[in-house]
Amino acid sequence: MGLKKRSKVSAQFNMSSLTDIIFLLLIFFMLTSTLVAPNALNLKLPSSSKSNVVSSNDIDDVRVASNGSYYLNRRRVSKSQLAESLRGIPKNGSITISPDKRTPTEHVVYVMDLAMRYNINAILASEVN
Repeated sequence: MGLKKRSKVSAQFNMSSLTDIIFLLLIFFMLTSTLVAPNALNLKLPSSSKSNVVSSNDIDDVRVASNGSYYLNRRRVSKSQLAESLRGIPKNGSITISPDKRTPTEHVVYVMDLAMRYNINAILASEVN
């Protein structure tokens, strides 16, 4: 007649299941943080509460129409002509960017990128409410 011994419950804690859960949470948060990246250029164009008018002959005017056409000092130019004209502006010169309300942001960003590339101060114009 053999007596069965009671199996003792181990007092040790198994860490392998806990590390699996921690790695799964780490992977989840790393993936979701890259998927929810904020938009760097969330611009709401154009409006302003104040009207500060600066009149200077040294500032060129770049207008961007809603269909994506560009106007430099009221003369229609292509993208390549605009880039060449802005390249000719002296460093630390200034331009005013006047987009239409319905202009896609990519066209405004293109002009801002050209201004930054050629070290030109870009002023984004807006209308007074």
